Amino acid sequence: MTYFTRATTAAGVLLAAAGLLAAGPAHAVSRDVPGNWLYLTVTKGDARSNDTHAALLMCDPPRGHARAAEACADLSATDGDVGRIPPKDVVCPMIYSPVTVHARGQWNKRTVDFQETYASPCVMKARTGSVFALDD
Repeated sequence: MTYFTRATTAAGVLLAAAGLLAAGPAHAVSRDVPGNWLYLTVTKGDARSNDTHAALLMCDPPRGHARAAEACADLSATDGDVGRIPPKDVVCPMIYSPVTVHARGQWNKRTVDFQETYASPCVMKARTGSVFALDD
């Protein structure tokens, strides 16, 4: 089941459209969403799990999930490259509870497609900042 976060009415329509197109390529949505945007998913377990949360993060202006402004700032600092977000200095418990994240969309007119599996939600947050903070 896919869960969407709170959004404005216009963003809600875009979220619904992104949800329908989630299985398709990211460029299918890019004609409808202006500026910098990423369709984000966080899946508990491996990528085949049904426990997935999703949001359409738009950054012109920031909206799409509870920490959109921070997520857009994290992405702006790395020109939209999720993998280059500086890791935070945190201590995470050594409990294996994998999460798989996927970001696809457009940043400064370039296609973004990032996917990674982290050992736990704590490690995910330490490595990706606010980008995948969909449940906050």
